[in-house]
Amino acid sequence: MLRAAGLVLDGAAPNASPIWPLLCAAVLVLGALFGHAAAADASDRIEVRSAELRPAADGDGIDLEAVFDFDLPWALEDAVSRGMPLYFVVDFELYRTRWYWFDERRIAATLTYRLSYSPLTREYRLARGTLAQPFDTLGEALATMRSVRNWTVIERGALGAGENYRAQVRMRLDTAQLPRPFQIGAITSRDWTLSSEWRNVPVKSDLAR
Repeated sequence: MLRAAGLVLDGAAPNASPIWPLLCAAVLVLGALFGHAAAADASDRIEVRSAELRPAADGDGIDLEAVFDFDLPWALEDAVSRGMPLYFVVDFELYRTRWYWFDERRIAATLTYRLSYSPLTREYRLARGTLAQPFDTLGEALATMRSVRNWTVIERGALGAGENYRAQVRMRLDTAQLPRPFQIGAITSRDWTLSSEWRNVPVKSDLAR
């Protein structure tokens, strides 16, 4: 007979309840399921690793530089390999903070990436605006998309001296540009709702010049 935590465990004991083994098994199964779901959610999300505002190299405005971390779920990777283009959008917002009222949104900018694959040339293509670049592998195309550089989000003179601002950025898969059947599937499938949380971007006072 074994006594632990106030319970008597003895296979031959007449008062032992057969429900305990079932409860223990249920707890183990549920724990495994929730652990697997949490791991899947973590792997299917976009993370904002870093985000910074800095003066543009040409002195005409302020650029956003950001680094994202993510991998395509299998469903999205398969869709691209079959010729379906995917659109990823980087959203940027700038607010002027006001202690007496709601913050005022001053800027809302978007940057769109179009990721596609050509079976004829066996190349991946990543387009940003009017510029497109070919890649031999999907990994190379994703590596480029994960790093945003030289994106002017604030025009020169848009920040007022002595005012306080806050900014935020995120990246998401634009499901509105998917074919109609996949838009419907995106409502219920985690694989088709790839997105990051909003990440705060520091707005330094010396940027208002």
